[in-house]
Amino acid sequence: MITTLLVLAFFYLPISVLILNSFNPSRFGTSWQGFTLKWYERLLERDDLWAALGNSLQIATIASIAAMVLGTSAAFALQRYKSRLQSAHQLLITVPLVLPEILMGMSLLLLFVAIGQSLGMLTVTIAHVTFCISYVTLVVLARLQDFDFQIVDAARDLGATRFQAFWKVIIPLVAPGILAGGLLAFTLSIDDFVVTFFVKGPGSDTLPVVIYSMIKKSREFPVINALSTLLLIVTFLAVWGSQRLTEKKS
Repeated sequence: MITTLLVLAFFYLPISVLILNSFNPSRFGTSWQGFTLKWYERLLERDDLWAALGNSLQIATIASIAAMVLGTSAAFALQRYKSRLQSAHQLLITVPLVLPEILMGMSLLLLFVAIGQSLGMLTVTIAHVTFCISYVTLVVLARLQDFDFQIVDAARDLGATRFQAFWKVIIPLVAPGILAGGLLAFTLSIDDFVVTFFVKGPGSDTLPVVIYSMIKKSREFPVINALSTLLLIVTFLAVWGSQRLTEKKS
């Protein structure tokens, strides 16, 4: 019990201090000087941050939708068909989960340079789709473990076409898993820094990249604290929604 509490304190105490300092008038947060919202007001005045947020939301949305489509297709293929080819397919799905992000970023950068693709929003989006697919696939695959495909056969026996059985029977039952995978992919995409740093180009800076630049150059820690607090709320809500969607109903 004590070990668990110490581990939780190690993880969450720095986050709690960050949140508190976002309301602290002190610029460096060395002492508590009262309550203020001025750092959030300063945050609203930063056009570069809002532009970066727009890039992050655009990339995360496209990457999540693409990952949901491709990941769901991969999950169905892995669940329905068993062969050596599918074993290799499953290996390819699993590798991005354990591959270091710096290695993935370098390999994607070399690929884009080799094919002559200029770096920008497109390359960042493709890179995010690449690592988001694996997470969506595993979430949907876990949902399919308890799926009874006999109801699909029953629908076909009652006159439904393959498309009707897929759209009216399978999709409604698997939709919570697909949405949970999409929310997880959205969270991973909007928080990613390492892969984005390698494949970004002019005008495609995402929010984590801009935050890193602020820490290194301007050291505007109070504004960063306020921005990080908002990001924590968004991330928490996305993860909470993903968990609720994957909960099994009694």
